[in-house]
Amino acid sequence: MSIARLFSLEHHGPDTFVGSGYEYPWGGLFGGHIVAQALVAAANTVDASNLEHVMEAHSLRAYFIRRGDTSEPVRYEVDRIRNGTSFCTRRVVARQSSGAILNMEASFQIREDQRDVQPIEFPVGLPTPESIENSSWSEGFDRRWIEPGSTPRSGREGAGRAMSWFRATEDLGDAQTVESRLLHLCALSYLSDDLPTDAVVRAHPDISRRPDGQRNFQGASLDHSIWFHRPVRSDEWHLHDFTCHSIGNSRGLSLGHIFSQDGVLVATIAQEVLIRDLTPFT
Repeated sequence: MSIARLFSLEHHGPDTFVGSGYEYPWGGLFGGHIVAQALVAAANTVDASNLEHVMEAHSLRAYFIRRGDTSEPVRYEVDRIRNGTSFCTRRVVARQSSGAILNMEASFQIREDQRDVQPIEFPVGLPTPESIENSSWSEGFDRRWIEPGSTPRSGREGAGRAMSWFRATEDLGDAQTVESRLLHLCALSYLSDDLPTDAVVRAHPDISRRPDGQRNFQGASLDHSIWFHRPVRSDEWHLHDFTCHSIGNSRGLSLGHIFSQDGVLVATIAQEVLIRDLTPFT
């Protein structure tokens, strides 16, 4: 299935769209997929007629409410919260027959010619993606997982560092049009939900010490935030670099930086995940 089709939506009335969910190896809908489709729904209600002042997504915040059902389509209802001259805001509720499964807000901004600064540095000494075997769970993307022994020992706050190279396996366009740039942002949003839980699991003082087959825990994404800093080409290699910053009350907070292969920070991700250790204390 093409990546464009993965994020495609059908118009079903004013500010209402319907998309298809797909079953993944772990069962149920994938949160990153629903976030990406919600972003498309929001963007479809943003005026793109003035090419000199096009507003494009710069951030989103999503709450996962229910586990999605792969046998049903997903209905996206958009609320036009605000239309401003520099920014506009949209709220999207994704629904199935069980009720709302996701609530998302997205903000859009016109491009401004201002100072560009990147204090966060790209980690050095990493294996190249070409030197790592593909471990993707989707034909649409390559994933080159960086083993713990190859991750830097310092340089980021937090613990449980999880890193991987990602790219789309098909040409998503040259990012010279609004539609193409949105597709690249959707691909990044889709993939941004893959590593946050890994960082939390690696930082958990009990779960992380057990062999993979004995890690008896419940995990789920609770909320997800993305800040898009700079243009992105998701069909080129990008490094996803996550660490866990807190674990408490069965919730773990994971913070990630997304870099292009030449070291440009294109996005920052924050996700809180449910992490319940189901192994009895001894």
